[in-house]
Amino acid sequence: MPRSPSTSSRHTGRGGLIAATAAVVALLTACAGALAEPARAPNAGNWPAVLDAARGQTVNWYMYGGDQRLNSFVSGALAERMRRHGVTINQVKTTDTVDAVNKVLAEKQAGRDSGGAVDLVWVNGENFATGKQAGLWHCGYVRDLPNAGYVDFTDPAVSHDFGVPVDGCESVWQQADSALVYDSAALDPKDVASVTSLFEWAKAHPGRFTYPAPPDFTGSMAVRTFLYDTAGGSEAFDGSVNDAVFTSASARLWRRLNKVEPALWRRGATYPTSQGDVERLYAGGEIDAYLTYGPGAVAELVADGVFPRSTRETVLSVGNIANNNFVAIPYNAAHRAAAMVLANELISPGIQLALYQATGAYPAIDLTALPAARRAQFDRVDLGPSVLPLSTLTAHTRPELPAAYVTRIEAGWRAHVLQR
Repeated sequence: MPRSPSTSSRHTGRGGLIAATAAVVALLTACAGALAEPARAPNAGNWPAVLDAARGQTVNWYMYGGDQRLNSFVSGALAERMRRHGVTINQVKTTDTVDAVNKVLAEKQAGRDSGGAVDLVWVNGENFATGKQAGLWHCGYVRDLPNAGYVDFTDPAVSHDFGVPVDGCESVWQQADSALVYDSAALDPKDVASVTSLFEWAKAHPGRFTYPAPPDFTGSMAVRTFLYDTAGGSEAFDGSVNDAVFTSASARLWRRLNKVEPALWRRGATYPTSQGDVERLYAGGEIDAYLTYGPGAVAELVADGVFPRSTRETVLSVGNIANNNFVAIPYNAAHRAAAMVLANELISPGIQLALYQATGAYPAIDLTALPAARRAQFDRVDLGPSVLPLSTLTAHTRPELPAAYVTRIEAGWRAHVLQR
């Protein structure tokens, strides 16, 4: 039985994002205008020169460090591939991307426009938008990466990040799809048909369902899923900011979540702080269902006996929220050449396949752009009976809300649910 996870009490705050937002406002006020670029910015259009400049560099990659399968992949197969280019990966594990954004913001405020500590950031959503607004990202190189031909830049999930135009300021590397993971020995298909049926099951089986406290990335997705369902579907927002729709739907959502809260794990008195905590609760038999942004990763957990073999996945009737994960290079990164090489390797067919096989992370490249033999290798990846086929997920995907909504949703959840 795993140890009990740490939890978020009903009165814990999340000052990091607020601090970042305040810093952005101050920075934009003080530093309107173009950013100074380091004199020898590498040009991705001259790839041999980029490779030459990258050799001997260490790329400091700031990324979420709570996924051990992914950590092993980064330190194993990916690190080995980068060593062929003479580049070392220094994985700087974070619990919240805003920490990396804050670091770059602080350097810019201090006038450190070159030699920055952060070379690459796993970023998307509100944190990408914050950094883009402040001009923190190095842009314009993405389509010049040699492996960019495998990326479908016409896909809205590639060209936009939570509604924010990417504009060549970040490079895709994973596809994220949400799904509901559940123990079929405890829940019937009718119990997981919709958000309403799931909540009714939870009320009849107190303590057996929960979700992480936002701003955890998956916890925020869970609340956005509930919002879509409450609003009558993602179509209510139509990918644009509509305050009237949001105000009405969110008010109904808070009431709905307050009603189901006593049926959650620990009666909603506390919420898990991370998706890893939720997975440990499921592995330990304390809960029977949870939402995930990584349905492919469930296969290994079932195969290793961490999750019961009766584990299954489904898409609720409201659909599954999907997006892409990106990496961004700060404007003042000390090792931008190495960061470009890493961004390029992340979208290579070989690394995309190895990542899919090792972690269940769905490919972010356009598989139809691959030669038939290589595409067949992706098709042969068997994630087992517990995992939904990628085709099933993509048939029900719903777009992300604009980034402007995300912070409001997380703040509203904290005020109207967590602290109620």
